[in-house]
Amino acid sequence: MSKQQVTILGINGHLGHFAARAFVAAGWDVTGFGRSNRMPIAGVRFAKGDADDIAAMAAAIGTAEVVVNALNLPYDKWDEGRAEAQLAKVIKAMGTTGKTLLFPGNVYNYAPTERQLTPQTAQVPPTPRGAIRMRMEAQLREAAATGAIQAIILRAGDFYGPGVSGTWVDLIMLREAAKHKLAIYGTRGVAHAWAYLPDLGRAFEKLAWHRTELGGFETFHFAGNFVTPEAFGNAIVAAAPVPLKVGSFPRLMLSLMGLFSPVMREVAKMGYLWDHPMALVDARLGAILGQGFDTPFDAAVSETVTPFFVVEARKAA
Repeated sequence: MSKQQVTILGINGHLGHFAARAFVAAGWDVTGFGRSNRMPIAGVRFAKGDADDIAAMAAAIGTAEVVVNALNLPYDKWDEGRAEAQLAKVIKAMGTTGKTLLFPGNVYNYAPTERQLTPQTAQVPPTPRGAIRMRMEAQLREAAATGAIQAIILRAGDFYGPGVSGTWVDLIMLREAAKHKLAIYGTRGVAHAWAYLPDLGRAFEKLAWHRTELGGFETFHFAGNFVTPEAFGNAIVAAAPVPLKVGSFPRLMLSLMGLFSPVMREVAKMGYLWDHPMALVDARLGAILGQGFDTPFDAAVSETVTPFFVVEARKAA
């Protein structure tokens, strides 16, 4: 019996890497598309190419039944129609044969007054960045309506995971880990949505496996970990192999950094997400994933933090 085939677009990104690992572990035939094979994964066939090259993407997709769109433009390059244009190229590269496209959504689409975000919650984006994401999801809905593709959106919170760089954990919370310092980030007492990348990757694989039971256009919400900054900080302290001096990261610092960094300028604009408890809720996805699917939070944080301190110890040595 032949294996099911999947192509991961953006194999070197956070989501692409962990989704590929999940599909390999589940027995799929996996192709990873990217500009370089800088993070090779055993069991993944690498296809070199650029996301601007529709022909290269189409070749990488080939006969795969499923495509995971893990491409992501730099955070300050979403505007002027660039994010929508990149997604349009992916849809074109997939052709019109009804292949399944799995797409990562986020919470930018929703008003901060919403406390529980379900797939049925009305989308009222409060920022231009949220409006971009809403338009991209509309592109997927329109393509699915024609029958060209099946589009499945899996919405999640902020990423964290083992060996991952460029997240709130390594850039902010543990940026001074070498000095045994932890900077808690966020509004104290206000829970925030997080997604542990190994679990999120497995959730994408589960939805791909169940795709024939789903409609042409579907949206699911990955609950992940909904915890306060203090809870996340406590879990890091418990997992760290050394005592940590705990403080807080001044959020004003992001705005000051934005004076010199376009990326940080855009990050600072999304600060409202830390002031409002917006939980992702989806009983339907929970039923698909099954009881006990998620890695326990303390274990997930430990798996994330422990390798980080090993690296810091090596740097110090």
